[in-house]
Amino acid sequence: MTSRFSFRTLAVGAWLLTSTASALAAQCGTGTFESWLDDFKKEAVAKGISQNAIQAGLNGVTQDKAILARDHSQQVFSQTFEQFSGRMVPPRLNRGSDMMKRYGSVLSRIEEAYGVPGEILVAIWGLETDFGVNTGKFPTLRSLATLAYDCRRSDMFKAELMDALRIVERGDLAPQEMRGAWAGEIGQTQFMPSSYIKFAVDFDGNGKRDLLHNVPDVLASTANFLKSYGWKKGKGWEPGSENFAVIQQWNKSEVYAKTIGYFATQLAKAP
Repeated sequence: MTSRFSFRTLAVGAWLLTSTASALAAQCGTGTFESWLDDFKKEAVAKGISQNAIQAGLNGVTQDKAILARDHSQQVFSQTFEQFSGRMVPPRLNRGSDMMKRYGSVLSRIEEAYGVPGEILVAIWGLETDFGVNTGKFPTLRSLATLAYDCRRSDMFKAELMDALRIVERGDLAPQEMRGAWAGEIGQTQFMPSSYIKFAVDFDGNGKRDLLHNVPDVLASTANFLKSYGWKKGKGWEPGSENFAVIQQWNKSEVYAKTIGYFATQLAKAP
């Protein structure tokens, strides 16, 4: 439908929205965490998030100093491919083969829809959370609010916190369900909330995009992510290929990406 608004009207409206959001913007590290969170709630309202979602997601949320300690003490990943793949793949290979069989029909439908083979999806699933066993224990909204208040990467985590509230608003997950890794990754293949909003799909048609409990949604959403970054159907994933570059959009570490590919190749050879 063609808009009746002139470009000038749209520009003025955009300026007013931006000015309002800027005036309400919660400033990292200033004042108490509680006052920052109050400002963030106002900013969320200005960005169109409902009061119900804001109250459900953020009421009672407190700062977690242990999250800051983890963030500030991150170490550079230093394992070689041989070390990392040798530690991660062999203990997961039999279970991965079982998952290929258990979800064979789902994986076939996903490959038909998105072009991504089941071996790649199951490899990612196994490496990220041991096939959904270890999704993380940290309350997602608390972790994101803590990291957003801290000035190290405030803008990034404020945006992720907004998207976490959007997950609550559209009914995919309840706030109390949202537990994951310490930096806000959530679900059986560890999506940041922004990726959850962009790529999560309701593959089984039950009305929710549930990446914590629903395996078809988990695997299809992971495939949707890879397809969106240019996965080439029917092509290989060896280092240097276009599909390997797509795997590196999942995880930029060459060692991790090579391990996904290696795991997938072993699954393809499994009886």
